[in-house]
Amino acid sequence: MLEEVEPAPADTVLENGRIYTPNGWASALAISNGAIVAVGENATVAPHKRASTRVIDLHGATVLPGLHDMHVHPIGAGIDQFRCAIPHGATPQQVFAVTAACVAKSKPGEWVTGRAYEAASFGSTPPHRSMLDAVSPDNPVVFEDISGHSSWANTAALKVAGITRDTPNPPNGVIERDARGEPTGILRESAAGLVRRHVPPPSRERYLESLKWSLDLMGSYGITSFTDAGLSTPGAIAYATLADRGELKQRVWGCMIFRETDLIAQRMFYARDRFSPTCVKVFLDGVPTDGHTAALLEDYEPSAHGDDHQGREKGILMIPQDELNVMVTRFDAMGLTVKFHAAGDAAVRAGLNAIEATRNANGFSGYYHNVGHNSLVQPDDIKRARSIEAAFEFSPYIWYPSPIIGDIRKAVGEERMKRWIPVREALDAGALSVPGSDWSVVPSVNPWIAIETLVTRQVPGGTGEVLGAQERITLEEAIDMFTRASARQMNMDSATGTIETGKLADLVVIDRNIFEVPITTVHDTRVLRTFINGEEIYTAPRD
Repeated sequence: MLEEVEPAPADTVLENGRIYTPNGWASALAISNGAIVAVGENATVAPHKRASTRVIDLHGATVLPGLHDMHVHPIGAGIDQFRCAIPHGATPQQVFAVTAACVAKSKPGEWVTGRAYEAASFGSTPPHRSMLDAVSPDNPVVFEDISGHSSWANTAALKVAGITRDTPNPPNGVIERDARGEPTGILRESAAGLVRRHVPPPSRERYLESLKWSLDLMGSYGITSFTDAGLSTPGAIAYATLADRGELKQRVWGCMIFRETDLIAQRMFYARDRFSPTCVKVFLDGVPTDGHTAALLEDYEPSAHGDDHQGREKGILMIPQDELNVMVTRFDAMGLTVKFHAAGDAAVRAGLNAIEATRNANGFSGYYHNVGHNSLVQPDDIKRARSIEAAFEFSPYIWYPSPIIGDIRKAVGEERMKRWIPVREALDAGALSVPGSDWSVVPSVNPWIAIETLVTRQVPGGTGEVLGAQERITLEEAIDMFTRASARQMNMDSATGTIETGKLADLVVIDRNIFEVPITTVHDTRVLRTFINGEEIYTAPRD
């Protein structure tokens, strides 16, 4: 006869709430040593209470599993707070005013950097270095565009970088030139690196400060796990340092930039309990905007400006298929998951081809190699993803109308926009599908915006155009993407992703039951408390 086990003493009990579980709604749960030890009604958790138990009366508030963001750049987002910030959709006049203010605060000759200008806002006269020269003739200036895949430099910055009419385009990059062959200041993809490498890097303390700022912000939105989708060595040092200080609360999956060979080789030196650098980020193409750098199967639409896109009629596929197959097969054999940047349908196909070649070579490893962005995907490629254990990561802030969408629409045409970011098709095909904000490429990491707009495909609040109406999904499916599916992508679904006895207490308490309010109000959801491993890492300030 087995000895009866005494109920685990609860450190924390949540009661009188609306708790979302795979088996329906519960009203209470008990947490012990970071794990959920009971879920049910108030009476169910009562045996776990002790004199030392912290009891939180939820007063009817809703509790969901902690949310995941499977594609963020938190260090860059934090560093952006110290750079020149161009509002999304800013007019040229606003861009110049912001630039002038940033230059005025800078020392003579000091670099002025920032983001996120939008080429479409300039109408028929695209950005040119002379425009920045007018407000900053002496300080070198370089701005990233809204996508992060093009940069705009003034003459002083080009001079520092040694870029002239005779400078050749680097591999997988483009130096835009005028009719006379002179650089315009617009640098696509790897060409931007010709200038960026001359910009002084942030200090180690700035890295730490920036990462901590982003961690706190994400915690305030209920994000308990995330993927850093572009990990460098300084970033790995920052995560390890904050973890050693006890300041890294979220569970972080680090996708190391594939060129960072030393970091990949030394990855476990930086690994910590909640920081797992076991993913590799591979860039397959650019973006389907005015630069025409996303790799497409069919030609881009003709440019309204008559821009020279010779050689980019179908964009840029950055890695030949045979090289990609070898690379992914090798990383898979090392026990690493691969995340691709793949916006165009040709790049998505190349990524899936590499995964299929890897499965043929290594068998099924259990790692869901991940194709990220998927702005345009062919139906046949969606259908084969499940059979090769490939995952799709979709970017939620560009599946509703926003400043960048107008530029994309001109580049790819209305017909392709009908299937823009095909989330519905991926779910129907049974493919593992997860959300990734791509913050700070997008202006906000707020997941409640993404959850609402996955359902509506409209701007938050539900007005105006519906973008790709056939790709709308249900609210339940959206929550599943942000919780259970993402936990599976991180190989953490045995421990997180749902609220069940035996799982870790990664939870978010919110101010409304999002299943009972109008869907167009979900973006206004306010997080009251965020728990990771049973620790309350965020508490909303009292009104």
